[in-house]
Amino acid sequence: MNLRVLRIELRRSVAPWAGAVVFTSALALLYLMNAGWWGGTTAWTAQWTSLALWTRSLLFYLWPLAVGLGALQGLRDHRSKMPELLTTTPRPAWHRAAALAGTTALTLASAFTLLVLVGAVQVAAHTEYTHLGWLPISLVGALFLVAGAVLGMGAGRALPSALTPPALTMGAFVFTALMHMSLGRTETVTQEGYPSTEPNRISLLSPAVEEVRDVLVTFSASVHVGQTVWLLGLAATGFALLVATTRRARLVALTPVLAGAVLALLVLPSDPRRMYVVDEAAAELVCDGPVCVTRTHRARLADLAGPGKEALRLLHGALGDRAPVSVRENTAVLPDGAMPQWSAQTVLFDFDDGVIAAAKGEELTRALIAEAMVPGCTPVGWSSWGSEDFAQAVAVGWVLGDLRPLPGTESARLRSEVEAETRPVWKDLTALPRAEQLSRINAMRAAALSCEGRGDAFDALSGGASR
Repeated sequence: MNLRVLRIELRRSVAPWAGAVVFTSALALLYLMNAGWWGGTTAWTAQWTSLALWTRSLLFYLWPLAVGLGALQGLRDHRSKMPELLTTTPRPAWHRAAALAGTTALTLASAFTLLVLVGAVQVAAHTEYTHLGWLPISLVGALFLVAGAVLGMGAGRALPSALTPPALTMGAFVFTALMHMSLGRTETVTQEGYPSTEPNRISLLSPAVEEVRDVLVTFSASVHVGQTVWLLGLAATGFALLVATTRRARLVALTPVLAGAVLALLVLPSDPRRMYVVDEAAAELVCDGPVCVTRTHRARLADLAGPGKEALRLLHGALGDRAPVSVRENTAVLPDGAMPQWSAQTVLFDFDDGVIAAAKGEELTRALIAEAMVPGCTPVGWSSWGSEDFAQAVAVGWVLGDLRPLPGTESARLRSEVEAETRPVWKDLTALPRAEQLSRINAMRAAALSCEGRGDAFDALSGGASR
């Protein structure tokens, strides 16, 4: 397709409008909605993989939109009442189809690329960790839009009705919703007995991705390959429908999409832990003495090293040989509903933890001591407030000799609740002989690190009395 043909197609088709709608609507959603893509270490402008995954997540509505706009484009010849005239011209039908599909594919791919570039400029300013592992995620995202649009064009040509574009748009949206909520999910139970769901391989046929909850998580290579095979089948079927003129040809045109689905399901992993995997290069540790962070967050090591070493010194003075000897960013990625696993020798922390995220300097030292004493037993993906938070406050007060609310306890209501619950226990604890204090603290840590009973840590501080 030469530039002259491209200019003509851009003037005659809805391709420029399709690109403009995709870009402006996605950008408006990102900037006008205060959603998960703005929060913590997984913000869409914080790291490269997060950028790729969050922009891919927008395909839950961009892909149905591309399918519908493609169908509208496919109706062009029918609206102009030209099909019979075009069949009499010597120009092959696939030439016209290639010009039509190529123009729309180019504008949609350019719109998605521009969206990624807007985020990339900001990511480059926010992180020192640069890699290319995110690129396949974005390339497959652009291919989803292209394949969806071409499929829509073919369907619009095969079913020339004013109802075809809205029907296809709604059908594509229902497809993505079902894949995300039911058909693409498998009900399961965690080892701890909590009900949960996890994605299955069918879900990977959908353009939508799981919510980005961990900066170290990415797609495996087999996911990229399987999705590419599936999308090439979709695009091939769409193009074949564009050039088909008989009912038999249209039926034969369905072969690529069926073959693509079968081959993709053979390639796509069945185990959820092989779909979303840890990026080993990003999770590699960078250390300053006993304090370590992942390569992803190496720019934050300088601010963490001092408070981390001070926290280890204070913990050793309070706990003696039972004290942890290192501070390390937690790189374990567990499924939703799983119970976290902790170590008595290592202070594991997460930059997205509310206590850590809100702290700097001396407050960061307090936060790390809190993580060492009572790391928390809330199942992954859940949130809670209660006895563990009270146990953390008392434990940090015991180590430092000063009971104060922990970082992240901003509201007056929470501060007053913490004060009311912890002050009596702290006074009773510090009034005991040193040996008895240490016995209760060790019992509290044992309960907190084993996660056997959510209320045991705070109970241990008051001698095991049930609360």
